[in-house]
Formats: sequence, structure tokens, C-alpha cells
Amino acid sequence: MNRFGFVRVASAIPLVKVADCKYNVQQIESLIAQAEGRGVQIICFPELSISSATCGDLTAQELIITSCEKALFSLLDFTRSLNIVSIIGMPLRINSTLLNTALVIQGGKIQAIIPKDDFETCTTTICGQTIPVNRNLLIRTNNILLGITIGNDITSPVPMINKLAQEGAEIIFNLAAAKELVSSFSTTNNLLSAITTQSHCACVYSSCGFGESTSDAVYAGNALIYEDGRLLAQSERFSMKEQLIISDVDIELIRYRRITSESFNAKYSNNLISLPISSMSLDSDDKIIYPIRKNPFITEDGTMEQRCKDILDIQVSGLIKRIVHTNAKSLVIGISGGLDSTLAVLTSVMAMDKLGRDKKDIIAITMPGFGTSNRTHSNAVNLMESLGITVREISIKEACTQHFSDIGHSIDTHDVAYENAQARERTQILMDVANMTNGFVVGTGDLSETALGWCTFNGDHMSNYAVNCSIPKTLMQHVVRWYANNNANELTKQTLLDIVDTPISPELTPADSDGNIKQKTEDIVGPYELHDFFLFHTIRNGFRPAKILYLAKIAFEGDYSDETILHWLKTFCRRFISQQYKRSCSVDGPQVGSVTLGPTHWHMPSDAAYAEWLNDLEE
Repeated sequence: MNRFGFVRVASAIPLVKVADCKYNVQQIESLIAQAEGRGVQIICFPELSISSATCGDLTAQELIITSCEKALFSLLDFTRSLNIVSIIGMPLRINSTLLNTALVIQGGKIQAIIPKDDFETCTTTICGQTIPVNRNLLIRTNNILLGITIGNDITSPVPMINKLAQEGAEIIFNLAAAKELVSSFSTTNNLLSAITTQSHCACVYSSCGFGESTSDAVYAGNALIYEDGRLLAQSERFSMKEQLIISDVDIELIRYRRITSESFNAKYSNNLISLPISSMSLDSDDKIIYPIRKNPFITEDGTMEQRCKDILDIQVSGLIKRIVHTNAKSLVIGISGGLDSTLAVLTSVMAMDKLGRDKKDIIAITMPGFGTSNRTHSNAVNLMESLGITVREISIKEACTQHFSDIGHSIDTHDVAYENAQARERTQILMDVANMTNGFVVGTGDLSETALGWCTFNGDHMSNYAVNCSIPKTLMQHVVRWYANNNANELTKQTLLDIVDTPISPELTPADSDGNIKQKTEDIVGPYELHDFFLFHTIRNGFRPAKILYLAKIAFEGDYSDETILHWLKTFCRRFISQQYKRSCSVDGPQVGSVTLGPTHWHMPSDAAYAEWLNDLEE
């Protein structure tokens, strides 16, 4: 592994000629050389790749058995000066039994032989070397555990991949010879995604391609690399050329997912063979071969539309239960004209519609203050009116002015007390109106604000039910846009789209002379797309700050300078650790994804120090 836990693996699909072992090994050697040149540490080839998988009864003949061993001599000689670990498929005769095996080769030596089927553990001699033969053998390589399985294992009722993972294997190599049928490729992908998610492992899959016999089947040359349910790399199907797909696998991610899983419990096997592999160097200019999403909360596989719908359905269902349980006569929401309150009111409208309740039972209150802009005020009013809910406007200026006078605070001093007094005044209005109408306050704060502590304690921090509590800002924009394009009338749609495009602001300091937003959140705490990136990798993957910085520099190259990313990551570290006291006493709300900071999901002391986090960024 390199210092951030990445291991470079490859799945290779050589061109083969049926029963031409010499030719096949030449193709294998070429791909090994290419992989070695690109820093690959472990490479996997298809099932029976030395002989080809479609030899049929020829495989049992002495000529093919002898040819395979001669070809293997050549391959061992070729790899003598290489450190790359190669996993090769080959038929092997042990006494009077013919086995379908995987050979683990490194530095001119056969390190282990893995048979496809159950076979009594033994040793055998081939090419002058005495080698252990063991189906359940795990390979330990620089403290990483590898497993090997052969054939169409993923379709078995109890896949060997799962068994090896339960014994501790972190990367599992599947040598296959799967014939191509209609829909079989999607089935393979679905199964690999499910298996690697369930077992929190990576799988390198290599299946036969061009050159295999097509007498009764076609082989598409599928090479796939999955990591904990996520496709990292794949080959071109039905290619007439050799293929080599390469990706780095994140061992730290796999281990964190296993540690935090409620269901994964590995029973580590002592059935190990140790095998050193080269460690990837990591110079300042090196980049991993690994897909890094700038917006990890946003899917890129065509499922975003469904995800937005699912998120709203979860929010609505949670809110409906709370309405029914409390027998609430009203829902009270503060409407600012910003993203958070917009999504909260949309959720409330959908909940009332589903309950068959009058939308007038939603009491939406816009509370203009010293920093309210013309744009957000107009959008707030337009949104409320177009949705057909109860509209109220209560200015907080006079109440706050009196409050400042009472406590001896100058209205011209725009400090934290000046800002927080406005947030608390708004919350007081909402709570009192809820009491007056036998209802409850629907909270509007989101996950990104919760992570940064960007809320006023006992102000907008407080409500009776927080429908947005596990939705980050970058995802919220997509959900509101989806609603606008799928559920809204024309007036509501135009208002919603303008809200999505409005700069994010708490609007707690005076607007400019033209009534425009002057206080922009992202100028103060940093870009939300960066903070959501930091948040995802902190909570979902458990990464240390230095690793997050490394990934962010790659993901946001050309968007932000390295210095800017470092600056805002330090801000995130300080705020995330120091603001836990707000999360410890936050209100109920529905979890919609795997990343959440609710008090029943994220447990952290409120007085933890962040010095180590910042020090990690200085190393």
C-alpha cells in the first residue's frame, strides 16, 4: 500500500489461441510487462488462460498438459526479475487428477496453487518447484489479505467470495470463463456490486475474451474491478484486442467499512502464505488511478432522478408519522427564500397532500430582518402564494431593536450577538405560533450546516422535527430542482429555480444599498462543494485529513488552488470538532443516506480536541 492505503491492481484479457500454450503465454507476458510499467502490484488473468478455456477434452491429453508446463517454464523465466504478483489460470495434473487451477507467480516462483474445486490440501512439484495446493489459501502481501476464486463463483448460492471475505480477504480475484448471454453482463455487474457491498471487499474479475472457441458460445472479455459495491473500472466488451484495465483499490476504505459495519464479522484464517509485493511510491505529482467524485452525494449513473424522489418520500413519510403521532393541527415553518426552508415547505406540502389535509394548515411565516434582500423576500412570498399555504409576514426589526436596547447592545455593532439575536427572535416567533395553533415547528437546517455548526444555538438550531437534517447542501440543490421540474406548476417552478440559483446567505447583516445580498455564507465558511466532499470522506470513509486533502486536490484540480483547499479543510476540521455540542442536543429527523450526524447516529464528545487533525495536514 502507499501511505494513503491504495493498492494498484489489474484485470487482463489476453488474446488467445485455443490450445496454443506458447502463443498464449507470450500474450500474458506482454500484458504483465505493460502492467509492471504502470505500477501495477497484482494482476489477474482469466480462467485457464495458458491453455485457453475452451479446449474441451483436449485439456486432458498429455500433449496439452506437457505444453502448459513448458509454457509455464517460459513465464517463470520472464517474471524472474519482476516484483509484480501475477495470478494465472492453468490446467494442472496432480497424479491422476486434472485440476482447474490459479497459479500465484512472483519473481520467477510459483508461490501458491489454488484449485477450482474441493481438493485435498497437499503439495505438488511443477517446474522443479514444490508448491502448496489449497483451495482456501489466503495470500498475505504487505499486510493485505488476498483471496482467489475460480469460475462463475458469483452465481453460486453461497459464493466463495463471501467465504474468503469472512476469513479476512480484502481483495478477491475471480478468474472466470463466463459465456456471454443476453442480460448476463448486467447480472454479473449487479452480483459483483451486491457481493462486494455485503462483504466490504474489492473484487477483480477477469473473464475470457477474443480467441476462445465460439463453437457453442461467445466470450465477451469482461474485466471488472469493484470496491465495496462501486465499479472502479471495466473493459470494452467484445473487443478484438487485448485489454488491460487498471485501478487502485482503497484498503483503508474497506477496513473502515468493515469496522463500522453492524453485520460484518470476519473470522480471520490462519491458512495464509506471506508474499511481499512492491509498495507504490507517492511523489507529490503522483496521481492514483481511482475515480474520485467532486460531488460524492450526487450519483453519476443515471439514478439521480429516482434518488431525489426517494429522498422526498423518506422526508414526507417521517413527517407524516410525526404529524399523526402528535395530532398536530398545523405545521409552522419559517420561510426565508433560501434552499433549506424551501425544501422543508415542499416536504410539508407533500405530507399534507398525502394525508388529505388542507394545505392551509401549513403556516408559513416570512420574517424580514436587517439583512433580508429583495430577491429572497420576493421568492419567499411567491413560493408561499403559489403553493396555496397560509402566508404570514412578521418583521423582526422592531423586536430586535427593542431587544438590543434592553441588553445595551448597539444596533450598529454587527457582531455575533447582533446576528444570533435575529435568529433566536425568529425561532421564538415560530415556536409561539406553533403553540397558538396546536402545531409544531418544522426545522429547516441541513447536514452541511450541522457539520460546520453553521447555525445559532437555540435559534435556527432548534425546531420540533428536522426534515432536512441528513441532506447536504449540494444534494439539496438537486432535490429542489427535481421537484421544480417534476411536481411544480409554472409559477412555483420559476420561483424554485431562482431559489436554487440564489447565493446562500443567513441574511443577518444589512443588505447593500440596492437591497441585494451582502453576506454570503460561502465567503465566510467556504464553498459547500468542498465541505460536503470533506464531510463525506470523514463520516462515510473515516479518512484522515491528509488523505482527504490528497483526494480533494485531485478532484478539484483546476477549480481551486491547493492552498485554497487546504485553508477550507482546516476550517472544516476546526468547526466539525468544536461544534459537536450543537449536534449532541439537536432534534429528531429522518436519515436519508449513509452519512448522517444525528445524535443517535454520530457519537462524539463535545470537548474533543482538533489539534491532531490540523497537525495531520502539516506532515
